[in-house]
Amino acid sequence: MLRKWDELPAFMQTDEIRPYWESLNQKRGQLLLKRTFDVSAALVLTAVLSVPMAVIAVLIKLDSPGPVMFRQERVTAYGKRFRIHKFRTMDADADKIGTAVTVVSDARITRIGAKLRAMRLDELPQLLDILHGDMSFVGTRPEVPKYVELYQPEYNATLLLPAGITSEASIRFKNEAELLVNAEDADRTYMETILPGKMRLNLADVREFSVFGELKTMIRTVLAVVGKDYN
Repeated sequence: MLRKWDELPAFMQTDEIRPYWESLNQKRGQLLLKRTFDVSAALVLTAVLSVPMAVIAVLIKLDSPGPVMFRQERVTAYGKRFRIHKFRTMDADADKIGTAVTVVSDARITRIGAKLRAMRLDELPQLLDILHGDMSFVGTRPEVPKYVELYQPEYNATLLLPAGITSEASIRFKNEAELLVNAEDADRTYMETILPGKMRLNLADVREFSVFGELKTMIRTVLAVVGKDYN
């Protein structure tokens, strides 16, 4: 649930964030419904998808050496850090030999990983993060700490809600890797060009939050995965 204003971390008690907090403060009933839906749907999907997820785990182990899961520190509501659950789609030491962002034809991506990414199946283990309370089905995608530390003050308003598996920004920037393929400095291009565009959409989602809007985003995500272009 949304914290009281004076219970927010000090870095979030700013004039830039206050309007977003006041908007959400008037929608506490919908926020409760959001969390209820998240837990209920995550429980059902975890049970239904347990066998397919086990098959994916076996394919990952057969495809390349390394762990099945990719665990990386990310940032969620109120600046809390957590270790996200994702199926590993890259070489086991990928985070040590490249940037935190991925580009098209990235040599670190495994064969099965490319297929999982295309269908966003690598995100399925994040059902565990939803049940734990670190994530939601819809919300700003969780960034690594080094990017969050460079946020403009207003961007921190996205931390009023849990990070999400999908969002309008995820839909619009689903081909993000293609935008970075020719960048000399992928990290810099991401921070200066891509992140501002994503944040405009993320901040609008916080400001205009509604359960109906999030259900619409979930449907749009499914359609985007099967090929619909929303750009």
